[in-house]
Amino acid sequence: MVKIGKIELPDFPLLLAPMEDVSDPPFRRLCKLHGADLMYSEFISSEGLIRDAIKSRQKLDIFDYERPVGIQIFGGDEEAMAMSAKIVETVQPDLVDINFGCPVKKVVCKGAGAGVLKDIDLMVRLTKAVVKSTHLPVTVKTRLGWDESSINIDEVAERLQDVGIHALTVHGRTRAQMYKGHSDWSHIARVKNNPRIKIPIFGNGDIDSPEKALEYKNKYGLDGIMIGRAAIGYPWIFDEIKHYFKTGEHLASPNITDRVEAARNHLIWSMEWKGERVGIVEMRRHYTNYFKGIPHFKEHRNKLVTLDEHNALLQVFDDIIQDYSGQLV
Repeated sequence: MVKIGKIELPDFPLLLAPMEDVSDPPFRRLCKLHGADLMYSEFISSEGLIRDAIKSRQKLDIFDYERPVGIQIFGGDEEAMAMSAKIVETVQPDLVDINFGCPVKKVVCKGAGAGVLKDIDLMVRLTKAVVKSTHLPVTVKTRLGWDESSINIDEVAERLQDVGIHALTVHGRTRAQMYKGHSDWSHIARVKNNPRIKIPIFGNGDIDSPEKALEYKNKYGLDGIMIGRAAIGYPWIFDEIKHYFKTGEHLASPNITDRVEAARNHLIWSMEWKGERVGIVEMRRHYTNYFKGIPHFKEHRNKLVTLDEHNALLQVFDDIIQDYSGQLV
């Protein structure tokens, strides 16, 4: 068992990464259904929360069926981070996570996300401010360092543990790498093997198959793994990894009915949460991923991304099942 504060997770838990414009409640619900053990909200700007920005506030929505679930915040100002942690506490998530890893320019320019990797003292102060302002367990997600010449994750892990975080997730890339190249988990394993480190250490980056998950589990000896991009349009990845760990065998790949059911549920839950119009429009970015690799799919895909009436969209799903029934895809 892995513990984060009072949260009890199974041995070697699988975490769903916080991803902007992806990790909303409908998507998290699908991933929970298919085996994710711990999930996080999209990252939320501390300044946005304090300003009562509608988009930031909506990201605070969590539901009992997805527990345990954490809310992730980012920012570069101690007072704003402390205040936003108090706001987060009012919706009673299971934990608060701090984003020190987002490499996107608009976040880094504000001295937040991976921008903080250049200033460990500031990272420690921001973390301490959040820990002191909430009764919830505080966790952190970060990267190895700013670039190859400034990998500082060893010092970061020790100092953040010292100010009271309960777990650390490390993406095995530097900020300079963005999402390019390969993640290097040897640095994360070194943190885990540091005798001073007592908190759970999770690895993130490039896990896209059950084989790779098992290889990294055995090779690096971490407490669990976080999966991000591989789950987009493919929530089955969590069940597949768990089954492979137990049996050494692959679960059958999702068939067309499975894919349609997931996409349909995702659409329905999006409309319920965001309202019909927004739910339909924002769902369009997901269809390519759900139906990746299916031959002669262009006509169906064009309908899915242009129709704007939910009954018409549900009819397209029925048509897909009818057109592909009996085919292996």
